[in-house]
Amino acid sequence: MTDGPRFVEPIPNVTVPLGRDANLPCVVENLGTYKVAWIHIDRQMILTIHRHVISRIPRFSVSHDNAKTWLLHVNNVHKEDRGYYMCQVNTNPMISQVGYLQVVVPPNIIDSLSTPSSVAVRENQNVSLTCKAEGFPTPKIMWRRGDSQEITVRRKKMSVYEGEHLNLTRISRTEMGVYLCIATNGVPPSVSKRVVLDVEFPPMIWVPNQLVGAPAGTDVTLDCHTEAHPKAISYWVRDNVMLLPTKKYGADLTENSYMAHMKLTVRNLQVTDFGNYRCISKNSLGETEGSIRLYEIPMPTTISRPTEVRSQLHKENLAKRNVSKINQEDRIKSKVMSSYDGDDIIPHKEIDNRQDTSVGYHTPSSPQLSGSVRISGWAIPQFAAVILNSFFYHCCV
Repeated sequence: MTDGPRFVEPIPNVTVPLGRDANLPCVVENLGTYKVAWIHIDRQMILTIHRHVISRIPRFSVSHDNAKTWLLHVNNVHKEDRGYYMCQVNTNPMISQVGYLQVVVPPNIIDSLSTPSSVAVRENQNVSLTCKAEGFPTPKIMWRRGDSQEITVRRKKMSVYEGEHLNLTRISRTEMGVYLCIATNGVPPSVSKRVVLDVEFPPMIWVPNQLVGAPAGTDVTLDCHTEAHPKAISYWVRDNVMLLPTKKYGADLTENSYMAHMKLTVRNLQVTDFGNYRCISKNSLGETEGSIRLYEIPMPTTISRPTEVRSQLHKENLAKRNVSKINQEDRIKSKVMSSYDGDDIIPHKEIDNRQDTSVGYHTPSSPQLSGSVRISGWAIPQFAAVILNSFFYHCCV
């Protein structure tokens, strides 16, 4: 007596992405004349019996390898195909086993339930961005900024915010830009949605230098920095007349997001060019202006090298004059000393040496005889005075 049919191995659980093909194996030995059937339990639907397809859904089929394995094929899997599948053998009593087909669905953002791709809000107001997604497993929603800047939520800064609703309070112009909603659930591919957030505010102007000086005959550039959104119209005015680009004036505007840098170049300055200039910026929310006063300054001069040469020559002439003056004094001393002879007179060189070691005038240490003067150690002015007194004494006696 032979054994009846039996299952050799269980039906594995199979996971397949939406739209792909799936195969469920059922391995039976000793089948004999019995039949194998496949049933979708969730639908309560008989799919195949033996080699015949019973279901009217053409995506289901069955194959047999002429041995023990019966394969149920599910092509282009739909979400409705998810569930339990039974492999049944019509013995008495019936034998069966069950496997599970998991259909995973990559994330998909539902635009009808999400924030539009462009949103405008006034500065200092609140705004909420919403992103809804479907898929299986349930997708996780993350928000990032397109420029990689941090997101401020409830006064906390973060590079990534998780959640369907991104609530921004008292929004500022620095938070303007692209926000990315990213949906992931582990089933590739991840999807994202781009939301452009515009923060609207009236123009503002900042003038780095309100007083600018330049010499006549030169070129000068005036600067104004503006911030505005929506985009502003910016221009220069003088004496209530708009300045257009000409040979005289050159206007340049550099824009970066909501910021702009205005430049006005005035060429070949003349007397009539000095005065007040205004930079004006206006958009649908308002208008503002900045004022710059342009005034004349003297043409700068540079010090030339001949002046340095004259200065050096002047120093050398002063040195020569000092040497000449010293030599003249030495000659006067020599003439005075040479007009007197005697043992008490000290040679000229010895007098000079003593002067070098004395300070101020010298007074003799002991009284001298009347009618005679010792000149040793006396300073030049004292010495000359004694000579004159002696001359008048002999003359008048």
